[in-house]
Amino acid sequence: MDNLNPSCLEYRLTDAERAKFDQDGFFAIENALSAEQVNALTKVVDRIFEAKKAAGDAPGGRLFYGNFIPDSPLFLDLVDYHKVLPKVWDILGWNIYLYHAHLIVTAPSGEAANDKTFGWHQDSGRTNVEMESDPRPRLSLKVAYFLSDTSEPGRGNFWVVPGSHLKNNIDKPTEGSGQPEGAIPVLAKPGTAVFFDRRIWHAGTPNWSDITRKVLFYGYGYRWIRTKDDMTVQGLWDQSDPIRRQLLGWGVNANGFYSPTDEDVPLRVWLREHAPEIAR
Repeated sequence: MDNLNPSCLEYRLTDAERAKFDQDGFFAIENALSAEQVNALTKVVDRIFEAKKAAGDAPGGRLFYGNFIPDSPLFLDLVDYHKVLPKVWDILGWNIYLYHAHLIVTAPSGEAANDKTFGWHQDSGRTNVEMESDPRPRLSLKVAYFLSDTSEPGRGNFWVVPGSHLKNNIDKPTEGSGQPEGAIPVLAKPGTAVFFDRRIWHAGTPNWSDITRKVLFYGYGYRWIRTKDDMTVQGLWDQSDPIRRQLLGWGVNANGFYSPTDEDVPLRVWLREHAPEIAR
């Protein structure tokens, strides 16, 4: 009924990864993608970037491109990637799907590095205003696949404040006076996958290097959350096995996103056989 091989279970969340995610709000897996995967994905990203630049859709050499999954089978194959999906379900459970995906390319800015205050935020927009709990609920996470080398600061790294996913607010410096206390750049080599809680306070930064930054972001959330971009993945349902189809947003009916049956969530059926403690 599906293409998940039980061998993927060796990539489940480790105790150390869970502890770091719970404490810091993020963790990184080096070599999640092979050099061959990085090269192939980079070629596709480069083609998209050049086309978007030619169309005037990458102002200043920066591209934020959502709904990129239908653009290549290589992107689609990462939706249920065997080295990553087990860690996602160990954090969020089985009633999940890809609610958001975006590709970011950041060309060198040509500017000198500075300590101007970055745009610190939590993901999910109005969710952070309208939810009543403290801390806010996790709801979703993102996996960022790094295709370029951001193992040094100044390369368009995204920054985080470790542990801030448990804080509804942080003290942000006034504009132009540095970063919040404890803020650090995420340093990642090509092929690294960074998992981060949507609540962690984070910021994108300028690329002060001579290396173009390229990252793929896959956002997983509960099936009752609306998509955050205008995803057109429905056209991929017919060519997908049941579990991938679930992750691409398929469902039997509207109520099945809130009270799912086995037909709605084949991932749960698979886990019931292979990892029953997750399938409850």
